[in-house]
Amino acid sequence: MSRDDLIQATGAVDKILGGGRYQVTLETGQTVTAQLSGRMRRFRIRVIPGDRVQVGLSPYDPTHGFITFRLREGQSAPGSDGPAGSGRG
Repeated sequence: MSRDDLIQATGAVDKILGGGRYQVTLETGQTVTAQLSGRMRRFRIRVIPGDRVQVGLSPYDPTHGFITFRLREGQSAPGSDGPAGSGRG
């Protein structure tokens, strides 16, 4: 499955499960199990409980996904329209 096939959602990390998995509560209230994507592991990006993250969910099993991006404080998800004047240019 390609990266473009994933359903993008934003949520917060609730707790760390064993084996590199995380329990994430999405903005819709749904709880999913997610693991770090390969690039996040490669560049050693740390995720701790309370962090806001972007999750790519499988269209075949929407209860599992990959954490693809860790959002900074006050940052909106990439590709979404943020506050006016926040873009470059």
